[in-house]
Amino acid sequence: MENGRAQFPFPYQPYDIQEQFMQALYGVLEQGKVGIFESPTGTGKSLSLICGALSWLTHHEEKGRQKAAALLHEGELVLSTTAPSSTTSCSAEPDWITDFVQKKAERDLVSKLKEEELKRKKRQERLEMIRNNVQLKYAMKRKSAEDEEAFKLLKLSKEDDAETQGDQEDVEFVVAEYESDDESKTRTGFCGADDDSDDELVEEHVNKIYYCSRTHSQLAQFVHEVQKSPFSKEISLVTLGSRQNLCINEEVRRLGSSQRINDRCMEMQKNQRGERPHEEEGAKRKRGPAKSVCPYNKASALQHMRDNVLGTVHDIEQMLKLGRETHSCPYYAARLAVPPAQLVVLPYQMLLHEATRRAAGVKLKGQVVIIDEAHNLSDTLSCIHSAEVTGAQLCRAYSQLAQYGERYKSRLKAKNVMYIKQILFVIEGLVRALGGKVGKNPESQTALTGTELHTINNFLFKAQIDNINLFKLQRYFEKSMISRKLGGFVEKYAGSGVSVHTHSRTNKENRRTEGLNRYLQTLQSTHINAPGSSADQQGSEAEKVVATSPMMQVEGFFMALTNSNTDGRVLMHKQGTLSESSIKFLLLNPAVHFSQVLKQCRAIVIAGGTMQPVSDFKQELLLSAGVGEERITEFSCGHVIPPENILPLVLCSGPSGQELDFTFQNREAPRMMDETGRILSNVCNVVPGGVVCFFPSYEYSRRIVSHWEASGALTRLANKKKIFQEPKKSNQVEQVLNEFSRCIQRSAVDAGGLTGALLFSVVGGKMSEGINFSDDLGRCVVMVGMPYPNIKSPELQEKMSYLDKHLPHSGGRSPGQALIENLCMKAVNQSIGRAIRHRGDYSCIVMCDRRYSRPATLAKLPTWIKNRTSTHTTFGPAFAALRKFFLEKKHKRV
Repeated sequence: MENGRAQFPFPYQPYDIQEQFMQALYGVLEQGKVGIFESPTGTGKSLSLICGALSWLTHHEEKGRQKAAALLHEGELVLSTTAPSSTTSCSAEPDWITDFVQKKAERDLVSKLKEEELKRKKRQERLEMIRNNVQLKYAMKRKSAEDEEAFKLLKLSKEDDAETQGDQEDVEFVVAEYESDDESKTRTGFCGADDDSDDELVEEHVNKIYYCSRTHSQLAQFVHEVQKSPFSKEISLVTLGSRQNLCINEEVRRLGSSQRINDRCMEMQKNQRGERPHEEEGAKRKRGPAKSVCPYNKASALQHMRDNVLGTVHDIEQMLKLGRETHSCPYYAARLAVPPAQLVVLPYQMLLHEATRRAAGVKLKGQVVIIDEAHNLSDTLSCIHSAEVTGAQLCRAYSQLAQYGERYKSRLKAKNVMYIKQILFVIEGLVRALGGKVGKNPESQTALTGTELHTINNFLFKAQIDNINLFKLQRYFEKSMISRKLGGFVEKYAGSGVSVHTHSRTNKENRRTEGLNRYLQTLQSTHINAPGSSADQQGSEAEKVVATSPMMQVEGFFMALTNSNTDGRVLMHKQGTLSESSIKFLLLNPAVHFSQVLKQCRAIVIAGGTMQPVSDFKQELLLSAGVGEERITEFSCGHVIPPENILPLVLCSGPSGQELDFTFQNREAPRMMDETGRILSNVCNVVPGGVVCFFPSYEYSRRIVSHWEASGALTRLANKKKIFQEPKKSNQVEQVLNEFSRCIQRSAVDAGGLTGALLFSVVGGKMSEGINFSDDLGRCVVMVGMPYPNIKSPELQEKMSYLDKHLPHSGGRSPGQALIENLCMKAVNQSIGRAIRHRGDYSCIVMCDRRYSRPATLAKLPTWIKNRTSTHTTFGPAFAALRKFFLEKKHKRV
């Protein structure tokens, strides 16, 4: 088939919708299109993606080999023909010259094709050897154990050799001589391996698929699906992650924060390379302390681990185990494995953020990208490329950099002094824009409360920094690594005369950070939460973060200001004191950053369980980025569950006849809260197992539960089902879910007493996404009201205004109005999709608000839910349908 495939390898007989999914996916990849794929959770989306995409890749590789072989054969035939050209040349050159040029081109092509084929065969042979040669693996384990013992002995012998000689040990903090416009002096050496060994380690990029998802747990789940697939033995896969996730050096891991781990690792690589800062000619070199290097970063061990990773599919946990066994660094081994890997699994920000992508060695030119769980892709792009700094952070950064400049002024070159003064000047301007002064304590400086919005250019004028070339400053930050050097300086001299930060009553300023770091932290919170970590430990960790320099956040904000004037806005929040006031860069046009990915890739697949509504997504991210309508393919499939296994209901009124209208003006009325309590009470009477109730916000959840406590409604609910509430801290989610699950299991065994459990959650909260309420955990999902975002938010108002100005109006509604509705319905779809997780599952969805009955709102529900939704103007028929649904299920089980 030209753009399709008759059969796909699959671990079992696929569902019809999986066959259709893989056919559509194969067509998108073959034709180089942008595909938007919606496949509900429980329909085997991951396996469909794996088998469809890898089938295309193997087929594409085979076609490429056949084409290359045909060209090689043709070229050799031409070269073997010795007869001179009989054609008369019209040009000035003699025929023998024209013939020579043609033959040379043919020879070059033949030699290139032979070289590529030889490389491919060598790569394949090495992988086969790694997959089959078990003895080699044990030999490497034995060698790594010997290396570790030798390293421990070396470390013991150096412990007493750490004398310091005056200021000579500070050389690592002093920025090297800098030439501002000399772009030819960039260094691209690999992570600490010698230049001579780089040639052996670095390879050309093969055809590959980049798969990215939101959290590390989702990536691990995808890798496990690959391990179960028919391709597990023949595919080369590597999982990328941050140093915080992949480091196995306990000395470094103990530092805790991502920034500290990165800085320490980079310092060790520099020590291993033996880099020395520029020294004055004739200056006497003094003996400094012994420099620590990383024992896991050795070229031979890294190469062996890279081959192991490519030979067998590993998830992150397995890579960590392998790294400890082979005594090699998983972080750098994974990066080495990127060029020869056929499938690269990585988090969102490594693919969507250009600087991070470049640092990780990810090259998208001509490759395939699959973005999974992409329902919030637009918000993710905006979050990654936004930045925020507080007045406290700015004052701390200014104070620290000023002290740094003063301490090393005799050792800094003129260009460095100039750029440091420019950075100080810009920070002073930012503090002045917030109504403060850099020389005073930000806690004691008051500012008028309010919010101001500016274009980038207007903000630069207001801060009086429009005469500074921010692009040159950005380049200086990157080349000089001043932020990292300042961080090391502050960490070393904290408490010894250097003021780390102005005294602050709280650590509140550290909650706000540059967009990418904040996004990284949200990812890590779902993956790295030690079950035994106490509040005290968390507090001490927060103190450690405070003690570091905030210059990284300031650098991120500087970088954000280099965006185009039309693509973003600067938002100034003045909160009473300078310390709590903040400046935020808000990215309004995420398409400007996504367009780089779209232009470079051969094909892009954007997939999710609930992609509806896709209209704004398509307009804002694809069409605005210059993608033609003809290049976009949409695919949406139904669910594999039988129609009788789902009962979506829209309730327009409650048991007492009260109309359900949870608008902001009505929802806090006592009669609305009482009616909601009665609905839940009736639901809990007939629904077995678990009921999950979603409220539109944390504040409303708190108020309605307080009201029920006072009225006695909560007690009545507790008599039927044990009540759980979504925890405030992320590291408590697992514990609450386990208790919720155990309570339901006990209720199923014990005939008397409770009939299950009731969980109060919040739309967009910790339990509305990524949590599976399958089987008895979620027999009913109740949506209370519609979770519209805060229309008074300055950020949202500016986003609406931007869309109204730049996007076309459709359906009688402005793009800004459509954004509000789409944000609401995306959140609803994510929440109600928690219940049905596999073919044999069944559940009821109760949407409590008359506004759900509007045709335009119903149209934005996933197709498989929308087609089965019934609207009820009175409560009686809806409750009868609910009771009948669960009675039928009970009889079937008996």
